[in-house]
Amino acid sequence: MNVNEVPQDPRNIKQGDTLKKVVYAVGQDGKYTGVNSAGWEAENFALKQAWDDIDETLAETEKKVRDGQWSPIPYFMQKNLMDVALLARYIGKWQWQVKRHFRPEVFKKLNTGTLDQYARIFNITRDELINFGKQAH
Repeated sequence: MNVNEVPQDPRNIKQGDTLKKVVYAVGQDGKYTGVNSAGWEAENFALKQAWDDIDETLAETEKKVRDGQWSPIPYFMQKNLMDVALLARYIGKWQWQVKRHFRPEVFKKLNTGTLDQYARIFNITRDELINFGKQAH
């Protein structure tokens, strides 16, 4: 793709006057160069649809946490676009152990070290993790 062929559909990739994406294209000198792109319609539509699905799933998970059906761990796992296998690798536990931590009664008994590990992985504080379902958003 040449520099002048880079898609520039501004609907979702553009924020104000700032383009949020760089792609590489062949410049006039025949070498690859970084070019700002606002994306293209099909890509932007697919990305919006994917993010809408993620937001919907996250809202459902948040409701389950607030209703006391799940601990905050699956919410933050999903928010960080992780699955159980990835989270288990990060925390150094078996997948069945991580799934067990989804249960509120098990989550309440986790030691501070394990809670701190989860908080570090999710880039939040232990208090934010513990109190997530109790807060009004």
